[in-house]
Amino acid sequence: MAQPSSSTRVVLASLAGTTIEWYEFFIYGTAAVLVFDKLFFPSYDDLVGTLLSLSTFALAFVARPIGGALFGHFGDRLGRKSMLVVTLCLMGGATLCIGLLPTYETIGVAAPILLVALRVVQGLSLGGEYGGAVLMSVEHAARARRGFFGALVNTGAAWGLLLANLVFLLTSQLSDDAFLAWGWRVPFLLSAILVGLGLVIRLKLAESPDFQEVKESGEVRKTPLAEVLSNHWPRVLLMCLAYIPAGVTFYIATVYSLSYGEKQLGLDRDLILQLVLLVNVFTIVAIPFFGWLSDRVDRKRIFWVSIVAMAALPYVWFSLFETGSFGLMLVGFVVLFIPYAANYGTMPAFFAHVFPPAVRYTGMSVGYTLGTVFGSGLAPIIATGLYGGTGSWLAIAVYMTAAGVVGTVAALFLTERHGAERAKEEIST
Repeated sequence: MAQPSSSTRVVLASLAGTTIEWYEFFIYGTAAVLVFDKLFFPSYDDLVGTLLSLSTFALAFVARPIGGALFGHFGDRLGRKSMLVVTLCLMGGATLCIGLLPTYETIGVAAPILLVALRVVQGLSLGGEYGGAVLMSVEHAARARRGFFGALVNTGAAWGLLLANLVFLLTSQLSDDAFLAWGWRVPFLLSAILVGLGLVIRLKLAESPDFQEVKESGEVRKTPLAEVLSNHWPRVLLMCLAYIPAGVTFYIATVYSLSYGEKQLGLDRDLILQLVLLVNVFTIVAIPFFGWLSDRVDRKRIFWVSIVAMAALPYVWFSLFETGSFGLMLVGFVVLFIPYAANYGTMPAFFAHVFPPAVRYTGMSVGYTLGTVFGSGLAPIIATGLYGGTGSWLAIAVYMTAAGVVGTVAALFLTERHGAERAKEEIST
């Protein structure tokens, strides 16, 4: 068992790397809403241009299961640490290239094609990143603290979005012409510094104790992906469906809200960015709290109850958002993100224990990333299409509720490997 000091170093290193990965991922999402429709798809009207721009954002989510399967496979064969170094390098290189990419005005149709290719690389990278970072932290931690340590890694998404919004808030102080000309590139170029720091931290980590045990016992699988798909596919499917409500809630509230607030409600762009920034500060505190609570209370119960709450609260959030009052809008965001934080805070330890250690990286990565395709990548596009077709936020809220119903049913059937089931598998091995 790793010493507490070692566990703390590992979780901090995983958090730092995950924050960088999510920062790079989110600056793309913000740019897709604010500028990419103008710079890379300028020959279309506003709605079509926005949909095309958000489609490139969603494309990375399609690539994420491929990345999850690829890096999960080698993570279960070669170790968690090496895969985390590779994924960080891939994400950093793709993000830097986007910051240097010529626009449609300069190189024509090649610009959106290259943008799509680089977005796919980002998706492959993040697909392999999440499972490895969570497992490094959870597997290094004592069992009584796995929920808390896993939740700390999950704040990486909030830290990443916080950094992305802060940088865009600073660059948005430029004139519109300057922002379109070069200001939007700054967040992408800054990522090179963050990646360098992240690599220095990750290269010093020790390998996961759980993987070391698998390796020393000679139980490393030759084809972990094939084993997951043949023997554990029901768990993969349930994990995919159980994730969807969190993805839909988060991406509609943090990505689609930028377009909805500015274009439909006439709100200032900076005002919405400030709301998203503040609610992410809240989740940075709330997510670890619920992770800590999950070490003391049945984490599965916290997980599915939080999904029920996410299904019920979109109507409150939209109603308060429409008021245009900063205080009421902030209350709406916080109310919506309380169950989101409960769900996302319990998710790492819950998901990490669904699969046996020998195929854990692969199983968790594939199940989680498939969920991000349907729950995260498509959410802003579906929300944009629903509003465009109905002219009302009610259709979007119903969509969020439907996602919650699906997730609740899946979560009730998803179980951790504890007690008799784990003992039976170990005896069989």
